Amino acid sequence: MRLSIVLPAYNEQDNITDVINRIENSLDIPHELVVVNDHSKDNTVELVNKLSEKYNNIRVVENKLKRGFANALKTGFNNVGTDIVVPIMADLCDDLSTIKKMFQKINEGYDVVCGSRYIKGGARQGGSQLKGFFSCFVGKSLHFLLGLPTHDIANAFKMYRKRVIDSIDIESCGFEISMEIPLKAYFLGFKIAEVPTIWKERTKGKSSFRMLRLLPSYLKLYLWAIFKRLTK
Repeated sequence: MRLSIVLPAYNEQDNITDVINRIENSLDIPHELVVVNDHSKDNTVELVNKLSEKYNNIRVVENKLKRGFANALKTGFNNVGTDIVVPIMADLCDDLSTIKKMFQKINEGYDVVCGSRYIKGGARQGGSQLKGFFSCFVGKSLHFLLGLPTHDIANAFKMYRKRVIDSIDIESCGFEISMEIPLKAYFLGFKIAEVPTIWKERTKGKSSFRMLRLLPSYLKLYLWAIFKRLTK
């Protein structure tokens, strides 16, 4: 079984070489790496194309939709060539050693495997305390209220069977896509598991995540999930 890694990249010239080298040097699972250029204005694409001469499993695809994380992910999902896919952030925040644990869970029969910062063995290191409180509250409260099999629904670091993504009408326009897909998968009856992961705040480049701007979208999904559980 092969794996597709989707790497959305917007102006990540400071990080992209490091993250690709780390992926290729640390991951022993057969995989392809789909880098989605999300309308970058720097040298991101040139650096990836240079790396593709060294690693023949790398492809660059262009996000021809409006710039943004959700559209970049959709573009990546539509261009993968395997049945298993995992998005990775291009800012080196995700713990790549978690991928092997996720892949083992997929092989055990799970459809979605969530990297969780809020269970034993997981951690969130650095970054805004407000963002950390919000993601922890959302994850743990939905786990309690819905019986959701993860404590960290907001984390973007998840592995999916492609059939899960194909079965969902994705409506998100931003980072909340990482919450929408597993929530809808849960209500469709797909099997979900979680494994611990350690998240670290980026040290280079600038994050495009804006808490106050995205809060309404997350709140809408949160209330939708609770209402759906109450009326099910």
